[in-house]
Amino acid sequence: MQKTTKAACLKRLSRIEGQVRGLSKMVEDDRYCIDVVTQISAVRAALRRLEEEVLKDHVAHCVEHAIASGNSAEQRRKVAELMNVLARASR
Repeated sequence: MQKTTKAACLKRLSRIEGQVRGLSKMVEDDRYCIDVVTQISAVRAALRRLEEEVLKDHVAHCVEHAIASGNSAEQRRKVAELMNVLARASR
């Protein structure tokens, strides 16, 4: 992972961690259910953005490296790996 991507991901994860702690406090404080659900949705959206960032980095480096290598077996492996993770993410 590139240093800039890693730093951005760690920053995002810290924010997500804070959001999850906030959710825990909301549940402990018996906050209104719809407010809790709204915050859960915000955490899921933040995780999706993080996932997109990691996938962009993967394509820009790992997949690009496989393409540049000229190794067709490695290219197929990386594309299959990417397709599998995208399929899992859409479930």
